[in-house]
Amino acid sequence: MEIFSQEWIALVITGLGTLFLLGEVLVNMRGIFALLGIGFITVYFTVYLETNSLILMLAIYFIGILLIIIDGKVLNDGTLATIGAASMLAAVALPAPNIAAGLYAVLGVLLGGGLSLLFLKVFKRREMWNKITLKDQLTSEAGYNSLNDEYRALLNQEGITLNDMRPVGTIRVGTRDYSAVSNGQWIPKGTEITITQVDGTKILVEPK
Repeated sequence: MEIFSQEWIALVITGLGTLFLLGEVLVNMRGIFALLGIGFITVYFTVYLETNSLILMLAIYFIGILLIIIDGKVLNDGTLATIGAASMLAAVALPAPNIAAGLYAVLGVLLGGGLSLLFLKVFKRREMWNKITLKDQLTSEAGYNSLNDEYRALLNQEGITLNDMRPVGTIRVGTRDYSAVSNGQWIPKGTEITITQVDGTKILVEPK
């Protein structure tokens, strides 16, 4: 088809493919977004690649998405997510017939990934993202009265990290251990910290 000879079409196809695939990761659409995303990305690779290379580039692209999911659900420090994003960009750039089409394809992935965040404002997010971002506010209204006084007393106290905080981890204050979260920072094990905020039983810390 003549439309695929236009360099800008790479932006549209990779953008829509990435938009729906990452959208499926972020929100629960029961596979509808996944099917749409797979369809668009498969069309892109099919147009520019032979069968053997098609399978390889599809694998690299989807491995990139898998790394982003693993980072978000397990590590949550951004390392695997960065590698995954790089894999996705490389997978769409390499098959492009020329530099301009490759740049359009890369831009499509970036735009699609960014726009997928808008789905969070419209659809119900997946439970794993709720847990990672510690969305729940553990306040007295939510039934945590018995712990509030103890945790409020921790404000401005100093302690030490018992493991790497990325950003969630365990700290020790005096002789007691607590689960805490840093303000988006990766704090290494053994770092002295100060408790800067307490919200119910949620403890926010920063390096001393």
